[in-house]
Amino acid sequence: MLIGLAGVGAGAINAVVGSGTLITFPTLLTLGFSPLVANVSNTIGLVPGGVAGAWGYRRELGGQRPVLIRLIPCSALGGLTGALLLLVLPAAAFEAIVPVLIAIALLMVIYQPRLAAAVKARQGIDTARGTDTVSERTSSSWPRSRAFGLGLVLGTYAAGVYGGYFGAAQGVLLVGVFGFLLTDSLQTANALKNVLSSVVNAVAAITFLIVAPDRVDWVVVLLIAVGSTIGGLLGAKVGRRLPAPVLRGVIVVVSLIAIIRLVLG
Repeated sequence: MLIGLAGVGAGAINAVVGSGTLITFPTLLTLGFSPLVANVSNTIGLVPGGVAGAWGYRRELGGQRPVLIRLIPCSALGGLTGALLLLVLPAAAFEAIVPVLIAIALLMVIYQPRLAAAVKARQGIDTARGTDTVSERTSSSWPRSRAFGLGLVLGTYAAGVYGGYFGAAQGVLLVGVFGFLLTDSLQTANALKNVLSSVVNAVAAITFLIVAPDRVDWVVVLLIAVGSTIGGLLGAKVGRRLPAPVLRGVIVVVSLIAIIRLVLG
């Protein structure tokens, strides 16, 4: 029951912000599961919730197909890389930098309005009609700058590596990257985040099933899958109605909690 409830909370938070792993992972550790089994089983269980959250944000994906076509392979390759790193490297080698990554992403989200305005100015886009609201429907705005486009590809891949390895606050990293390098609204960035983080989790899950099936606890997977699916649908319904400043505030709070929990253990 506790695992299922944690799954609901994780699915909801992942749809709105990300960092749902910071609910389910500590819960599994508290219940006595080993860190590796908890991480692997949690990643697989959260896949249906991620898909549910992405479906809930489908309206905000209007016009974003060209962006997704470019970035989905980056997320898939990053997820594969991160999953393999989890199985071959000591956990401490990567987790030491996790709070730093989240902090950087948090700063990017906080300054996203100014950064987006600067990006629009550089790309010659009229900022007078950019509103950053839930109802805003934008067409694809892949950066005109080759350097920004490369940064978007590398940033998405890096977030995928992180997500395939651990996953907590992967969504914050993606929203931070999109807020800096794309000119769409925060809600559109959140919708893109839901799709790409789902790709990362799915690829990592498949990798775990092939390479380390003995590390999967199927009872945990089932409970988290059911809970996260419910939470993903609920989270998307609430999150996509939040004004951008409120959504940004939620991201800040969740990110600070993530950093504190990771630093203090």
